[in-house]
Amino acid sequence: MAVYHDARCRLCRREGMKLMLKGARCLTDKCAFERRGYAPGEHGKSRRAKETNYGQQLREKQRARRIYGLLERQFRHTFAKASDAKGVTGEVLLQMLERRLDNVVFRLGFAPSRSAARQLVRHRHFSVNGRTVDIPSFMTKVGDEIQVRERSKEIAVFKNSLEARKGQGVPDWVELNPEKLSGRVLHIPTRASIPVPINEQLIVELYSK
Repeated sequence: MAVYHDARCRLCRREGMKLMLKGARCLTDKCAFERRGYAPGEHGKSRRAKETNYGQQLREKQRARRIYGLLERQFRHTFAKASDAKGVTGEVLLQMLERRLDNVVFRLGFAPSRSAARQLVRHRHFSVNGRTVDIPSFMTKVGDEIQVRERSKEIAVFKNSLEARKGQGVPDWVELNPEKLSGRVLHIPTRASIPVPINEQLIVELYSK
């Protein structure tokens, strides 16, 4: 699987907003977006945002991909599944992205960022309903219990991440048990409970051409 190796802060600068790709660091004065809020590259300061409909649609799709850390092929595959499902395609797309195991791990606070969550999942630190799962794209369902495996509970990253996000709470569609280092999917997230700065309708329009 391809992995993005360049500076993640460049992605935030390209999109013109904080995508929270580096966890708590994005909230400190070390954040590159705070120091250089313009687009990367030699002409970043003078570059103007595209005003065409296509440009807006493409930017929205790229922003969604980068927030959730998906490659183009993965994102397009997820969109195809969302378009075949019942409901409003754009909302279903975001619901599917939110229910990915790596995102659920991030939402529960077990990892400081989605990229860290993906790595932890791949290293077999989590189980779903008692079964070890090492596939970040695993689609969780209502009632699924996600738990840090017993042999992994002493790893400092879990407690450090929970401590750093203490007081922030978790989305209403998941339930966290910090003592047991576990969580549960309570229901499918509604659009109102998905705090991502994305206009999903523009993505639908882009792929519908």
